[in-house]
Amino acid sequence: MIIAFLFVAAGCTKKKKILLSGEEPIAITDFISFFIPLARPLVISDTVFTTSFPDSLSISVPVLKNIVPDSILGSLINKKEKSQFHALGSLAVPDAETYTLIRHTSGSKRLVLVLVFDKKSVFQAATTFFYPLPKKGVQQSLLVDRKFLFTLLQLRKNADATVSEGKAVYAYNGAAKFFTLIMTDALEDRVGELINPIDTLPTMRKYSADYTQGKMNLVSIRDGRKLDRFTFFIHFEKRNGDCNGELKGEAFWKSPTQAEYRQAGDPCVLQFIFTSHGVRLQERSCGSQREAGCLFDGSFARKKSPAV
Repeated sequence: MIIAFLFVAAGCTKKKKILLSGEEPIAITDFISFFIPLARPLVISDTVFTTSFPDSLSISVPVLKNIVPDSILGSLINKKEKSQFHALGSLAVPDAETYTLIRHTSGSKRLVLVLVFDKKSVFQAATTFFYPLPKKGVQQSLLVDRKFLFTLLQLRKNADATVSEGKAVYAYNGAAKFFTLIMTDALEDRVGELINPIDTLPTMRKYSADYTQGKMNLVSIRDGRKLDRFTFFIHFEKRNGDCNGELKGEAFWKSPTQAEYRQAGDPCVLQFIFTSHGVRLQERSCGSQREAGCLFDGSFARKKSPAV
């Protein structure tokens, strides 16, 4: 599939005399043109991380530093581990954005890094797919369909010969410049029940609903006491239960689609960014509400209201 195609096409990158493995900065247009155009639907399986790539597809950290903001690259690179980046290919939306796909491997990470550039080749956003070092017996793959929806699939063969599937579907929001989680169906290893303490409060307003990311990650929004605010409850469990956080309070609307939680004397600030499909959280200094290293940041898909 994609791997065989890349190896055949690797010679083309040599003919262009563009290398991304050096120490010198590369023009963004040259950076984008280095990537082999890929067709959709596209499937990248987790075997991409165990395949040896030719040096001609290597991307150096100095080159990436000239393209990607430090806030993004810094979250991927650990000084104690050797990070390697290789070009997988590119996907272009006609007269719109271009996605460049990069394989990233290190001692603790196996990820596909996606960089987004607008039609003028200006960097817009970045995200990663594949869960780092998944559990034994779980297969992963990334699907990009004809509508440019990015779906992360997980398959697990159970002891009774059945197969369990989990998936998360993301779409790029060009106006907001980030990827939005629009649907999730998590691959769960345990049965758990999450109690929502504000579940019975009214949901008459536009964004009042439950937003989820699997069974144990919830952002619950309920009508506020006044129109300028809403009540919320957040609970998340990450890293197989080793990373937990919970917060309940009131957030105030700052614009028709953005709200903010903050309280006097508390350094915690939490932003809510809503779309028709979900909500994205961005936090600052909320360490007292969660475990160390576990952020409230993330995208949650809006849960459909039950039929009445």
